[in-house]
Amino acid sequence: MSNQKTINVALIGNPNTGKTSLFNQLTGLNQKVGNYPGVTVDKKEGSSKLSSNLKAIITDLPGTYSINPTSLDESIVLKTLLNSRYDKTPDIIVVVADIENLKRNLLLFSQIKDLAIPTVLAINMADQMKRKGITVDLELLERELGNEVVLISVRKDKGKGVDELKKAILKTYDNAKAFPLCNVNNRIDPEYFDRLKEINPNYSIYELWLMITQNSFPDKISKNEKEELLAFKNDSKNIKKYQHKETIYRYQKINEILKKTYLVDRSKASDVRAKLDKVFTHKIFGYVLFFAVLLIIFQSIFDWATLPMDLIDSAFANLSSYVNEQMPAGVLSSLITEGIIPGIGGIIIFIPQIAILFLFIAILEETGYMSRVVFLMDKIMRRFGMSGKSVIPLISGTACAIPAVMATRNISGWKERLITILVTPFTTCSARLPVYAIIIALIVPDKKVFGFLNLQGLTLLSLYILGFATAIIAAIILHKTLKVKSTSFFVVEMPDYKVPSIKNVFFDVVEKTKAFIFGAGKIILAISIVLWFLASNGPQSFKDAEKNVLETVANQQISEAELNQMIASAKLENSYIGIMGKSIEPAIEPLGYDWKIGIALISSFAAREVFVGTLATIYSVESDDDDTTTIKQRMASEINPTTGKKRFNFPVGMSLLVFYAFAMQCMATLAIVKRETKSWKWPLIQLFGMGLLAYLSSFIVFQILS
Repeated sequence: MSNQKTINVALIGNPNTGKTSLFNQLTGLNQKVGNYPGVTVDKKEGSSKLSSNLKAIITDLPGTYSINPTSLDESIVLKTLLNSRYDKTPDIIVVVADIENLKRNLLLFSQIKDLAIPTVLAINMADQMKRKGITVDLELLERELGNEVVLISVRKDKGKGVDELKKAILKTYDNAKAFPLCNVNNRIDPEYFDRLKEINPNYSIYELWLMITQNSFPDKISKNEKEELLAFKNDSKNIKKYQHKETIYRYQKINEILKKTYLVDRSKASDVRAKLDKVFTHKIFGYVLFFAVLLIIFQSIFDWATLPMDLIDSAFANLSSYVNEQMPAGVLSSLITEGIIPGIGGIIIFIPQIAILFLFIAILEETGYMSRVVFLMDKIMRRFGMSGKSVIPLISGTACAIPAVMATRNISGWKERLITILVTPFTTCSARLPVYAIIIALIVPDKKVFGFLNLQGLTLLSLYILGFATAIIAAIILHKTLKVKSTSFFVVEMPDYKVPSIKNVFFDVVEKTKAFIFGAGKIILAISIVLWFLASNGPQSFKDAEKNVLETVANQQISEAELNQMIASAKLENSYIGIMGKSIEPAIEPLGYDWKIGIALISSFAAREVFVGTLATIYSVESDDDDTTTIKQRMASEINPTTGKKRFNFPVGMSLLVFYAFAMQCMATLAIVKRETKSWKWPLIQLFGMGLLAYLSSFIVFQILS
């Protein structure tokens, strides 16, 4: 039996101080990602061996500039600290600072010290000191702060100073002492804070002060104490003035300490950051370079992902055929080969696109370039209710909405992130292309405009522009109407340019890919099985479908393949999903659609591209992704029995194009939206909102063109 003891250690720091790199160095692969109760921010935890008999559970808290919250992330940090006396109490807090911005980082450190929680200060990027002309008197700094201080360089191989940090954590834990740094209460209004302390002596004065000023209370505080604190707050007219004084006094103390211990000699610095920033944030060249980067990312997602996605698709198709051959015919065989295996394949096939996109995003974050992009684009995107970081998801959504929605995790403000999640599916993803291709080929002539522009290509480009324009308009509307509590300030950190850490990039890509597989994957699989059931079962007419087809073609000379397609078509028509298609026919008839198109609409909820394959089965032709000539011919010859005209004429075709431009016909995207928002509320709003827009737009287009 092991005698190993476990303690809880929380990592806190400003954004871009290397907190995540330190977390990866301490925990390695011993990580897990959950979420904080009741909120949409991921919670990263991992374990680290501190000594032979002591293990630490490391929690990586969201980056924050202070514990006076102005964002969801910062409110999480405050809530965790105010509940520190209860569940999973942080025994030790490691405040991660960077050597170049030590003054600003120490503001957060001083606040945490005043909470009387044992603290270690880890100053990162110590390897940059010589290049920056920085010197630090470490021993004097420790004495002035009354705290363990460690210089680290976590991006170096094996993490320089990480072992020393572990020793400092052990030493701090053994001492189990914590003293405030500033004692600002004595300088502001001692009498005021003495009265405050009387409410609950078990809390520190600074904890009680934060409860009042931030209107945030521990979960287990009594109702009477909460009422007393609220009344206390109302009694004071000087809280804003006291907060202002607090910040001044803290910086006075920090300046006093740094004057003795921290020296910057700019004459010895060899910094090229300013020169690079002039290029990357230039009002013209900055945008040119950014769109060049986006073009590379976009092309890579298409080009690099094509081969592995084709291999995955082929592998699962072969697996399905193999299982079908090996197992006896029946419900179980059908479930596995037509429900479970395609369902799992529908999850795995997205992995290359997800991995490639997040590989690029991780590299951009690691190099420091992403902060420049945010700075560059924020002014433009804020007009539409989004963040500068919303650009990446919107552009990458043209490849696939799933990794694009996941990419919104880089957006700190919850309202901006939510708006980006909700509008991203409007951008034309690759799954829409098979639908667009076949319909455009049916209704748009293959001819040149101005002698060199293909009319069909221009139509496709117009659909892409329509998607982007709709996303922007939807963002503006949501920004004006969405009542979501979210405070967002434009605070952007301009970190140093760095060579990407392979370890950090690897962990980031693996973490987010796993999140998709195990988060959205189970929902996708469940819906795939439901769709299989609806298409593979039906009333008595479904059971008699094969017999009826055999009787019909008894005296005809047809091939076995044609016969099988006719049987499949008849079964689909009489299945539950076929009945559903016929039942919605009155509702979709004003759009120019019949029950056959209705079936395709329902089945395409699995994925938009399923639309083509479903119609191929209904029309008793073989679906071939490389050659859709037969499908086109059959669709082109389809006659509307009511009008006697072609079913897929120009009005119907345009109606379908508009419908798929707007409709949320992708269960995988809905699943990932649910995972990212931690609620079914937003994906359902997305589903019905986009569905209503698609229906009304298609109706208007069809009625005008008819």
